[in-house]
Amino acid sequence: MSEQKKLFVKTYGCQMNVYDSERMVSALGSDGYTEVDTPEEADMILLNTCHIREKAAEKIYSELGRFRPLKNAKPDLKIGVTGCVAQAEGQEIIARQPMVDLVVGPQAYHRLPDMAAKVGNGKTLVDTDFPEEDKFDHLPRGPKMKRAPSAFLTVQEGCDKFCAFCVVPYTRGAEVSRPAEKIMAEARDLVERGVREITLLGQNVNAYHGAGADGVWSLARLINELAKIDDLLRIRFTTSHPNDMDQDLIDAHGTLDKLMPYLHLPVQAGSDKILKAMNRKHTAESYHQLIEKIRAARPDIALSGDFIVGFPGETEEDFQATLDLCEKVRYAQAYSFKYSERPGTPAAERKTQVPEDVKSERLARLQALLSKHQAEFQQSLVGKTIPVLLEKHGRLDGQLIGRSEYLLPVHVLANAEKIGTIINVKVERSDRNSLSAREVG
Repeated sequence: MSEQKKLFVKTYGCQMNVYDSERMVSALGSDGYTEVDTPEEADMILLNTCHIREKAAEKIYSELGRFRPLKNAKPDLKIGVTGCVAQAEGQEIIARQPMVDLVVGPQAYHRLPDMAAKVGNGKTLVDTDFPEEDKFDHLPRGPKMKRAPSAFLTVQEGCDKFCAFCVVPYTRGAEVSRPAEKIMAEARDLVERGVREITLLGQNVNAYHGAGADGVWSLARLINELAKIDDLLRIRFTTSHPNDMDQDLIDAHGTLDKLMPYLHLPVQAGSDKILKAMNRKHTAESYHQLIEKIRAARPDIALSGDFIVGFPGETEEDFQATLDLCEKVRYAQAYSFKYSERPGTPAAERKTQVPEDVKSERLARLQALLSKHQAEFQQSLVGKTIPVLLEKHGRLDGQLIGRSEYLLPVHVLANAEKIGTIINVKVERSDRNSLSAREVG
């Protein structure tokens, strides 16, 4: 019997890449690969990349350079780059790092087993096409192994918004929604394997419009149907665009107990001038009105957001408008970044770039405000009894880690047999990004 091949996958970036990496492991598992924890053990190394952060491609080239001694010591080692950097860089990756054997874009990873079988001994392959076939149809199903209590499920990919700062439309392609029944089948399969919470993923997840047996389903319709799966206890979705937050989806937050009261709804800036320059197609006021509707439907909802500081042309007045918006919304959690140029995007060509030191100073001010609001939100939970889905062991003896309805990690002493169940806990302390609690009856 031949020795089993070993696969190491390193994942960068968003939850969708985590999901994609799981599917790559599954696809290559049908070809005899088993996943290992370190690159030194591997017969194949895959870097599943993200192109959102600054200098993402350069970081990948640097990472590849660290694998050169492994390749020299083991010439048969196969090295691949997948994901959004692969899509953006293509053949250039092999030109700059000849030790790379294959480059696969995010819409073609179902072809990995066939490509892996063909590369090696100097032969390389690059596949960054946007194929017409559904990649999900071509991925083999492995044995029904037990899963962790929480799982991601991709329902939509790509983006048609063309925000001026973003590479996603170029690396992930146009918006495409998976057929509803395929999503339902995958959800049922996950639940059969022990999953109790599913997070629906998409670049613009609330733009979902998948084909159903009785017509096109919206995201709200999909969530309503998923909620009928008995042992599926919690449903989440990310990432949303304000322009696709329709009334049916808002209403779902008020009527479906299984839909968690946590919504990631990026605004990016508080200045209408900057929002227009970003091609966001919403205003600060329309965003405020949307937040009011959502809170009217679900008063206890916790909001999360994304912010870009120092977008080309941003003045101190524009930045103050972002601070003002944050004061009004009061996010329970938020992500904020300095603007960085992405080659090929409209914003990268603009001459009104904000100096780096100004961006850094503004980011520090914004993050201080966001951290203050997060701390206040977490402190408001202290003394309250909340439900927590237990997911895994903590670092301390007898400690388990779960998630609140608001996605906050919660540390609690509980019986390990309760992993995968929801228990009630009383919050005793708010830490920096988590809560400490004790189990109550």
